[in-house]
Amino acid sequence: MKRLIVLRHAKSDWDSDFESDHDRPLARRGIAAARTMGVALANMDQVPDLVYSSSALRARTTVELAAETGDWDTTIELNDDLYGTSADGALGVASRAGAQVDRLMLVGHQPTWGTLVYQLTGGRVQMKTATAVGIDLAIDSWRDVTTAHGEIAYVLQPRLFTDGAWDLEGGR
Repeated sequence: MKRLIVLRHAKSDWDSDFESDHDRPLARRGIAAARTMGVALANMDQVPDLVYSSSALRARTTVELAAETGDWDTTIELNDDLYGTSADGALGVASRAGAQVDRLMLVGHQPTWGTLVYQLTGGRVQMKTATAVGIDLAIDSWRDVTTAHGEIAYVLQPRLFTDGAWDLEGGR
């Protein structure tokens, strides 16, 4: 059994100066949400063994803040293939993970992440910014993820964690 954690990047800042969509930064609310999700996943003992993140600034910053705030001891690898990819493309990236990885996180973008969750589970999830979905897959090797089917283990959204133990920025 393997667990795939699908994390959509946190809220980006459309009002900032950026040269391309790839370079769009996080908004203040997104920074708070990324930190909240890092703590939430750590408190739930759901820190990934390995993270493949889209190379887009908003995705990379989301997982870096989550890992830092949640004190994750994990490897984060940026992957250009996760920017603008399809669900099948994301699974192709996931299939590269080694046998020692039990919990793999993919960090990326909508609408692909919602499609990915549906393709693997048949479940429809609102993939709002900074949403994390844990999916249990009945596979022994990540090489088999491209044809895998699984079940949703959890859906986490930052707005669920608004008390002081979770929300690091005092709201939102």
